[in-house]
Amino acid sequence: MTSAAVPTRLNIPNLLTWARVIAIPMLVVVFYLPIEPTTRNLVATIVFVLAGITDWLDGWLARRLGQMTPFGAFLDPVADKLLVCAALVVLVSLARVESVIAMVIIGREITISALREWMALMGQSSSVAVQGIGKLKTAAQMTAIPLLLYDGRLLGFESRMPGQVLIVVATVLTVWSMFYYLRKAWPHLRNSERSL
Repeated sequence: MTSAAVPTRLNIPNLLTWARVIAIPMLVVVFYLPIEPTTRNLVATIVFVLAGITDWLDGWLARRLGQMTPFGAFLDPVADKLLVCAALVVLVSLARVESVIAMVIIGREITISALREWMALMGQSSSVAVQGIGKLKTAAQMTAIPLLLYDGRLLGFESRMPGQVLIVVATVLTVWSMFYYLRKAWPHLRNSERSL
């Protein structure tokens, strides 16, 4: 290991990504603290929203500062998926999200992650690059989760109902985007089987 290898892992974008990883146990632990339920909901929402902001900020800073690294490219999507999965598990335990919805979303994340890794091994990463439908899914998901974590009155309305509507929308887009990526990757996967 060279002396330059360590600092690249500790640059500002990567530190922000690590902060998102650290936020995951915080998001879970807050629901076990002996505090008022509304306070727990608020703290969990703030933790999730701040972690979500770091997702945008670390990528922007990496490009702005010229600090894009292979380690950051690996850790960033892992942190995102772990954060979403942890939040969904918490919401299922609180009966704010149906378990089937969490299973579909988490299952899709695992499937697409495995697909991207496989396609990268074949040098076809661009075939499963993030598309518009994936961004729509992420937007719906990242709006729904804090609304469901908050679970109270917000700007004059109860946040659970729009949160549940959006998480259903995110689930539909999740399935749609999964089949979209699988269809894009299928010719390459079929050709790889023929070459074995």
